[in-house]
Amino acid sequence: MAAQRKPNLVLFLPDQQRADTIACYGGVKVHAPNLNKLASESVAFERSYVTHPVCTPSRSSLMTGTWPHVNGCTRNSVPLDRRFLVFPELMKDRDYRAAYIGKWHLGEEGPVGRGFDEWISTDDHGDYANFLISKGITPDRQNGRFSEVAISNLPIELSRPKFLETHACKFIEKNREDPFILVVGFVEPHSPYNGPLNDENPLDDIELDATATLAESEDIPLRYRLMREWQQAEAVRDRERLPTQLFFGVTPEEYQSIKQRYLGLVTLVDQSIGAVLACIERCGLTSHTIVVHTSDHGDSLGAHHLFGKETMFEEAARVPLLIRLPGQTRAKTIQQPVSHIDFVPTLLDLLNQPTHSQCPGKSLLPLINEEAVTSRNVFLEWAPNRTKVKKGTRLVRRRLVKRAVEESTRAIVTPDGWKLCLRDKDLNELYNLKDDPFETRNLYADRQYASVISRLADEIHRWQIVNHDKLKI
Repeated sequence: MAAQRKPNLVLFLPDQQRADTIACYGGVKVHAPNLNKLASESVAFERSYVTHPVCTPSRSSLMTGTWPHVNGCTRNSVPLDRRFLVFPELMKDRDYRAAYIGKWHLGEEGPVGRGFDEWISTDDHGDYANFLISKGITPDRQNGRFSEVAISNLPIELSRPKFLETHACKFIEKNREDPFILVVGFVEPHSPYNGPLNDENPLDDIELDATATLAESEDIPLRYRLMREWQQAEAVRDRERLPTQLFFGVTPEEYQSIKQRYLGLVTLVDQSIGAVLACIERCGLTSHTIVVHTSDHGDSLGAHHLFGKETMFEEAARVPLLIRLPGQTRAKTIQQPVSHIDFVPTLLDLLNQPTHSQCPGKSLLPLINEEAVTSRNVFLEWAPNRTKVKKGTRLVRRRLVKRAVEESTRAIVTPDGWKLCLRDKDLNELYNLKDDPFETRNLYADRQYASVISRLADEIHRWQIVNHDKLKI
């Protein structure tokens, strides 16, 4: 009797993709047919949260199963310490061929030698840049690099998603007879909000978040208000120096235009995901391949009059998480909140590998299999990350600006819908997500919620003790 074939794993990891860009999360008007089909055959986690809502820290958890405050990747562009093993290194089974294709963002040395056998890079002077040069495209920067704006103006056939799709399919076809792990790290739909499919999603279908049309709230952390002020000043400058708005907006009309362009990038990524899924099917591997889709963080896209990530608001901290098991053909939705800290333990469990002592999280497979699982709280963290401030800001005195920029946060999201954000140097927040899903009413100062705050703060402090977190909040 032939031995049972080991499952393959394909992980799609776009950068900065919000949950509600997929129909099962509410994005019913977004043109993403391939992701929607994948979701219709997958387990969809309705309330999936990152560990830290910015690129490098979040990716450090996705790759190692450890908290950023533990592994040291507490801000962007910090290289991942080799003491922390990347998930293919945590596997006992050495039969797998592993490739990382796309954005790494955990250090210049890349993933090769850290459990991955191959890396196709989208970094500066990397494989994608060399590909463009081979096609006769000249770098637009004096240092010989391509700017993000220049890349965003390229046609589909020269786009990053198309480049990554091609190499992903080559890897699958080459390794179709043996077990493999493949990570496809798309840079899109990260800003600049521009690409070859800007008009793919009709402007009339673009719906703004509720808080994008409300008055600007002042009952939010000062750091968020400083971000908002800087982004709005940049938006005014962009109108003068760029033919189109690529990064930030001020008016609802600009918000809508930017979101349309952002969704065009989602569609661009969707097309490449569809091509990779078609390759898996063409190679006869669908029934042997686990497919996972998630993102390192979301994007405010005008919600709370902000853009990008770096906040604890749902638009930035909540992301899609789809898992299609081999042979799965029907959708399943899990409402319980889950954390990316459980991501690596789940991957190991899906690949029939034992848990590893490096990882404090727990596999989500029992939840998928509908075993009796106690509902758990989800925790998030934030460390200072070089927040940009408008020169000459008059929001507050300079001393308070410096304090706000250096703030750290610890947050909890509970199964019954509470979110508490505690900070060492800025305003605390409490939201009832069931009654106020758009986080418009900060309840922290309301005395009637004192017992809720006390209970949730105790949970955060217990989490800190267990996870060796010394931040005083």
